[in-house]
Amino acid sequence: LFSNFIHPDKELYTEFYNLWIALMVVNAIIFLVGVVLNSLALYVFCFRTKTKTTSVIYTINLIVTDLLVGFSLPVRIIMFYSAGDCLNCSLVHIFGYFVNMYCSILFLTCICVDRYLAIVQVEASRKWRNPTWAKGICVFIWIFATVVTFSILTMAIQFAACCLSKILVLMVCEYFFPLIIIIFFTTRIMCALSKPSLMHQSRERRMRAVQLLITVLIIFMICFTPFHVRQVAISINPDMPHDVSLLVYHVTVTLSSLNSCMDPIVYCFVTNNFQSTMKNIFRKTEPEQTSVDILGMNKNSKGS
Repeated sequence: LFSNFIHPDKELYTEFYNLWIALMVVNAIIFLVGVVLNSLALYVFCFRTKTKTTSVIYTINLIVTDLLVGFSLPVRIIMFYSAGDCLNCSLVHIFGYFVNMYCSILFLTCICVDRYLAIVQVEASRKWRNPTWAKGICVFIWIFATVVTFSILTMAIQFAACCLSKILVLMVCEYFFPLIIIIFFTTRIMCALSKPSLMHQSRERRMRAVQLLITVLIIFMICFTPFHVRQVAISINPDMPHDVSLLVYHVTVTLSSLNSCMDPIVYCFVTNNFQSTMKNIFRKTEPEQTSVDILGMNKNSKGS
């Protein structure tokens, strides 16, 4: 089973050369666009955003995972040419790639839950929505994704004959469960925002919340769902034709990398002037540090 993870590039190069070239070009574009956009976003959130709210903390961690996914793409090409037979090198690369992919999934889930708490459960969530809790959750996510991914690869190496059902369970923990959470809270917040009790909130604030949740849901459907559907199909039907499995694997992995280019859309809904700050950077002006979490800031007093 582990050979299905470490030799796909060589097999695609040998059997479907034209598709291999096309996917390498697509990965190069994803690398350039993703690294540039996420580097600028990291600069904005770290150095041009004064208030580090819960949403900003989750977003910074999401940006870091996207950058690591982006940097893994050229490493993959380099390994194909110089270290294709190095199993340890392949293991480290695959481990790092999937840890960051699952961290992206979990941080997107945190952002959605945080939006729901900020809009619908303002008073009840005041105690939990603070930077200390957010940082603790981020540390837990990094550890959780690392342990689970390591478990998947370890079982794939040592227990190839009996680990398919266990891999399916682990994928449920890292993908399908977060997807259910996102769908649930997206539905809840869209229903809640139509209630008169929340109409006192500005139309812009409500629209940004809906746009953010829908954007995250679209990213899940386009980037992460195809890969995990393929993994479930392989788990259920291990005798799938090799050529079909190989082609679907490469296409779906490329789609999963695409999220590093799509996540910057989410950043536009996290702070109220992310777009204007980005424009000011390109205009070489000195923007003010006034970016605030438009959905996450709570009033501390009547005069605030």
